[in-house]
Amino acid sequence: MNSLFNPSVTDYFLAYSSSHLVVLAILVILAALIFAFKSNISAHDGIQRTIKYTLLSALIVPETILYGWYSEEGLWDIQYTLPLELCSISQILAIVMLITRSQLLYQIVFFAGIGGALQAMLTPDLEYPFPHFRFFHFFIVHIAIILAPLYMTWVEKYRPTWKSIGIAMIFLNILVVTVGGIDYWLKANYMFLRHKPESASLLDVLGPYPYYLVVEEGIAVCIFTIMYLPFLWRNKIVE
Repeated sequence: MNSLFNPSVTDYFLAYSSSHLVVLAILVILAALIFAFKSNISAHDGIQRTIKYTLLSALIVPETILYGWYSEEGLWDIQYTLPLELCSISQILAIVMLITRSQLLYQIVFFAGIGGALQAMLTPDLEYPFPHFRFFHFFIVHIAIILAPLYMTWVEKYRPTWKSIGIAMIFLNILVVTVGGIDYWLKANYMFLRHKPESASLLDVLGPYPYYLVVEEGIAVCIFTIMYLPFLWRNKIVE
């Protein structure tokens, strides 16, 4: 138990280690299962509730334990532990989306949530290796952020539109301005708006500060457009 929650680490998380590959495989398998059985799930309210409550638990329980751990270990720091990262905000929005079934939040979480969480899954900004609690927290939450809008798409029949891309981009730009102001005030680096993360990430190939922020904007539009293409093709086939 102590090693599970020990704030000090002697071994560090290694990207694309066996444990990392396993959680990536789990994400793919869970997404494939929801897609493969979407019709069966849609036909049974009990299964829908079970999946929805499981996703809500995966989004809420690890985060609750995390902040209890911060408090217990004296790790709470306003410069580092506020829920102001893109994935933390997407996590909150995903919770509200699942509860309220909001179409507006779905459009934001589908693009910003999946895009941000998938990038985090592929290039984790994480120190703690398996089987530390932070390892489980990180991947459980990010998997749930991705699966929540996929569930809403495949089971609840929600659909993004071209307009959804604009909504997601407006949201992200408002978020950048808001969090950027908080970063300046706190001398923090939430959303990496003041400098790049210490560990390797996709930001490393996007140029120095502040140019990588502008490049990110263009990449976000491209990624969101690619994410929308399957729906565009489907609409044309139906027509």
